[in-house]
Amino acid sequence: MRRLAPGVLVMAVLALIVGAAFSGLLRESSGLEPGALWDDIYLRRVVGFTVWQALLSTLLSLGLALPVARALARRQRFPGRTLLLRLLGLPLVVPTIVAVFGIVAIYGQTGLMNRLAAGLGIEPVQYLYGLGGILIAHVFFNLPLAVRLLLPVWQSVPGESWRLVAQLGMSSRDILRLVEWPMLRPLLPQVATLVFMLCFTSFAVVLTLGGGPASTTIEVAIYQALRFDFDLGKATLLALLQLICCALLVAAVQAMGKHYPVDPTEGRVQSRPDLGDVPGRLFDFACIALVLVSTLLPLGAVVTSGLAGPVAEVLADRQLWASAELSLGIALMSSALAVLAGVGILITSRELRINRRRTGLAEATELCGSLILVIPPLVLGTGFFIALRPLVDVFTWSPLLIVIVNALMGLPYVIRVLGPPMTRVTQQHDRLCASLGIGGWDRVRMVEWPLLRQPVGLSLALCAALSTGDLGVVALFGSQDVSTLPLLLYQRLAGYQMGEAAVTALFLLTLSLMLFGGIERVIGGRARA
Repeated sequence: MRRLAPGVLVMAVLALIVGAAFSGLLRESSGLEPGALWDDIYLRRVVGFTVWQALLSTLLSLGLALPVARALARRQRFPGRTLLLRLLGLPLVVPTIVAVFGIVAIYGQTGLMNRLAAGLGIEPVQYLYGLGGILIAHVFFNLPLAVRLLLPVWQSVPGESWRLVAQLGMSSRDILRLVEWPMLRPLLPQVATLVFMLCFTSFAVVLTLGGGPASTTIEVAIYQALRFDFDLGKATLLALLQLICCALLVAAVQAMGKHYPVDPTEGRVQSRPDLGDVPGRLFDFACIALVLVSTLLPLGAVVTSGLAGPVAEVLADRQLWASAELSLGIALMSSALAVLAGVGILITSRELRINRRRTGLAEATELCGSLILVIPPLVLGTGFFIALRPLVDVFTWSPLLIVIVNALMGLPYVIRVLGPPMTRVTQQHDRLCASLGIGGWDRVRMVEWPLLRQPVGLSLALCAALSTGDLGVVALFGSQDVSTLPLLLYQRLAGYQMGEAAVTALFLLTLSLMLFGGIERVIGGRARA
């Protein structure tokens, strides 16, 4: 029973937190009419644009990710391949607002692309603010993610299949149609739904690059209804709509989450037979160059713009260091809470899965830790705002609320990173520990910590980096006295203080990468050979 207690306790706390947020939403929604949404032209337009931009972003991201992933799978050996695969993880760690600044520096009115066009005698075009900029930013974040999710499909193709393909003399097009596509087809809907949900709930990108009411999504409309209009009814209606949409999307991901890999018969290593043709080689390296340039250009622009800005003046600003201190404190506290909660849930789920053979109940327990996928942070923050407003000064308690929401935001990542290793450790060492009488803290110290140190470090680092770069909840609860680095950067961008914004963006990028790398190295230790 002791092994079930940690997860039960965490789920009880989660139920209390979510219940408090829901109580605010339900109380405010009691006077709303169900047809209020469709009677409001503005709200209908917001919902329509939210779906449209998410659909286009998903099609673009997957349409580019498929040839890039295939190119990386076909070209297993070229200089810098390992480094490139690591770079594909950067968009997940880089703060959204920093990447947006880099995108502005490349594609904005005075950005690199328009300067190159002016050098060729072409009139500069304003295409960044609005749907165009939103699509560019979403592709920047989701193209690498889709590539990393799709790439393992090719790694699961057994060598015997490639040997048979060579014997049959199949062309590259035949291989794609008869071998690769049947393996991709079960996974594509799941990846597409995940990317769609990320774009559907995008906040910082749309807030900074939306360009006006015509390019507003549901989350941005919630923020505007609370912070500018103080229309609690509209905010609640939009939050409930967002909640329903996200619940349906998560249900779709779970329903389409089955993948059926082909098991190798003998496990022989065999190269693909379609690697020698020159057009295919040129196309593959063009795809690889595309993802490399699209990832590095905005980040390079952040570095060069930051170094060219008023570095000494910005670094002497007390507001920068106060914001950095708050960001760092929130990141460390929220990441620690997320990992503690995740470990508690996983202790219970692995006990249910391995020792009690209750696989369905174990999966349901882990799914409870992924509530934030169903309830977006801004919706949760809206519920807190409405529920606590009659009781306390919400802005006074905002740092604690930000920590709680950020911890919930990192919890699904903890469960996915730590879940498989914790299950594997139990399967491999449970009987040995029982036979030797090793239990409690002795088991944690001698058996589990050495084996789980690396995934724990990665979980902490990932949660800390996500919290450091978060703008959503901070934008809702932030004030003059409560300002994190992402909020400070957004304020400087909105005030057209581009020099100060450039240095702030570089400072935030450096802090995020140092925090991620430092936690992963200190907690995770050196990688095992």
